[in-house]
Amino acid sequence: MNKTERQLAITLELQRTKLIRAEDLAAQFETSVRTIYRDIQALSEAGVPIAGAPGHGYSLMEGYFLPPVSFTAEEAVSLLMGAKFIEQRWDTAYGIQAKSAQRKIEAILPEAIRKQSSRVQETMRVLHPMGTDTTGMVRSYLNDIRNAILEQRKISLMYSKKMPGSDGKRSNQRVVSPYGLTLVRENWVLIGRCDLRQDIRHFRLSRMSELSVLEEKFSLPPDFDLNRYQPPDDRSEHVIVRAKSEVADKMMETLHFYIDHVEGIHFHFRVRYPEEILPHLLGLGGDIEVLEPESLRARMREVATNILKHY
Repeated sequence: MNKTERQLAITLELQRTKLIRAEDLAAQFETSVRTIYRDIQALSEAGVPIAGAPGHGYSLMEGYFLPPVSFTAEEAVSLLMGAKFIEQRWDTAYGIQAKSAQRKIEAILPEAIRKQSSRVQETMRVLHPMGTDTTGMVRSYLNDIRNAILEQRKISLMYSKKMPGSDGKRSNQRVVSPYGLTLVRENWVLIGRCDLRQDIRHFRLSRMSELSVLEEKFSLPPDFDLNRYQPPDDRSEHVIVRAKSEVADKMMETLHFYIDHVEGIHFHFRVRYPEEILPHLLGLGGDIEVLEPESLRARMREVATNILKHY
């Protein structure tokens, strides 16, 4: 990066960040603090209104914006493909805005860059996999939950679990303080504090129904950071499976989340409950054998017997 490019990048960083220290700029652009001082001086002399607060850092005068900057073909493709991803995977409101952003970006691109960008995009495609849940009702819930998070309002919903609870029911009413949304293996998941469980829980949007945003407010815990949040690992049940070598790669790809370790052709899994992994194992047919626990072996025999009755 030459001096001119670095000074433009510094200005963009100042525009993006309210206050930043020379030491942080130096680390970001891999140069010395003295060089940053010279760059700031040059930018100030060129008319960029930079304010310096000793011991705190530099900031741009409020209201100052750079004129539109040009994009390389690679930068344009990155933005356009990102907009396509948002259009497909986010809620309708953001989908509309993403489409609008695509048109604006394409409108300001020089003809040569636009053509080059189009050629690159023709070699790449963002697919929306079948079976994912970012459609229909989920998109509507995504929009409602996003607004509830921003307004810090609780939500009410009916939630269906994979397995029945102690009362034998799979669905129950929940009131949740929504903290954030995350896309996990093609599915949107809400992270929030459940009033019923009095703790943070995860709720897959495709299992929700009767969702409504309540008037009741909540406060986000000061120590909660969605980007740093790590859910507790509650997979305490162990499953051991012997597999034929020809399906080992497939198991590594499809069951990587559950794998604890592998010893030759023996796969050791950790699960919340044995039946959680049952559908995956059934899909491997006679190429695998469940060794432990015995309860899962019995369940595999039961399901296999029921399947055989139909043929």
